[in-house]
Amino acid sequence: MGQFDGKVAFITGAARGQGRAHAVRLAREGATIIAIDICGPVSEYNTYDSATPDDLAETVRRVESEGGKIMAEQADIRDSAQLKAIVNRGVEQFGGLDIVIANAGICNWNRFWEMPDEQWETLIDVNLTGTWKTLKAAVPSMIESGRGGSIIVISSVAGIKPIPGQANYAASKFGLVGLTQAAAKELGEYGIRVNSIHPYGVKTPMGNDQGGLALLEKHPHYMSSLSSILTEHPLADTDDITEAVVWLAGDGSRMVTGSQVAVDMGATKV
Repeated sequence: MGQFDGKVAFITGAARGQGRAHAVRLAREGATIIAIDICGPVSEYNTYDSATPDDLAETVRRVESEGGKIMAEQADIRDSAQLKAIVNRGVEQFGGLDIVIANAGICNWNRFWEMPDEQWETLIDVNLTGTWKTLKAAVPSMIESGRGGSIIVISSVAGIKPIPGQANYAASKFGLVGLTQAAAKELGEYGIRVNSIHPYGVKTPMGNDQGGLALLEKHPHYMSSLSSILTEHPLADTDDITEAVVWLAGDGSRMVTGSQVAVDMGATKV
């Protein structure tokens, strides 16, 4: 018996990286998965490779290898109608919705006064507005089920401590803190908890982004804002973030809502 037997989880950005790790682990623990990913380029200013349909197919394979059920679709979190339709199909197929992991997002680098408008606007639209649309699409089904549940918003260390060269990213991730806290207050009466997780660097294509390295090499004094107290762990594994997701999704955190959980190797403290 897994701790999430009979639970249904909706996960965005599930084609690879953190999203895939969350999907596979929750399936191992008994959850049924509704997974989406855009599976393609989002912004010309991103300097890491985009996820692909093959990546999402691999997530499906891994979830099913754990004995889990999954409905996986290619979708853009900026499209409210598309999100709602997918959630409705998933709820109809699997009988409810208990867990939401708003993981999808992008990252790119530039000094704020040198950013083209499109660079700022696209990132905010994906990371902040897209997460709001994700929650907006999912919450009615959670309320209707009457089972309570857990919503987990994947923010960033940049949502607690801004990193130079990422004003757009920091603004989006700070915005997610506000969204998380407001949603927690509005959903408490329905037994739905809402919390955010704040990773530092993670071993994913985004976490190993060479565009960030290029900017930091050009402005080396920015490096003073980047540090891991756990020096033997400059980057986290995706499973490290998944451990926090599992805790927030489960009954062990039943008294935790509106909180910011930093899985950041102490980076917000230096």
